[in-house]
Amino acid sequence: MSLEQITEQMRSRVGEGGTLNKSVKFDFGGDGVVRVDDTAKPAVVDNQDVPVDCTVKVTMADFMDIAAGKQNPQMAFMMGKLKVEGDMSVAMQLGKILG
Repeated sequence: MSLEQITEQMRSRVGEGGTLNKSVKFDFGGDGVVRVDDTAKPAVVDNQDVPVDCTVKVTMADFMDIAAGKQNPQMAFMMGKLKVEGDMSVAMQLGKILG
């Protein structure tokens, strides 16, 4: 799946927003970023690399496994496959937009 496809899928899941009321960025390293800004109304989902409340660093492959339910996000975090910077409470709510 490409960055554009992930961005579109996130955009459809977030919809108008209102569930996080924070901003989060998924940083896929050299593959780019997906930013979800749920402080804006309607929510913004784009590929801007700007400061956010929480940054989740993960490879695109591991992200796809987590989103598909093939990998447990807590285990990925404990194994160092997923790193969180900033507001950890935002990361705990990501299930709302990951499905």
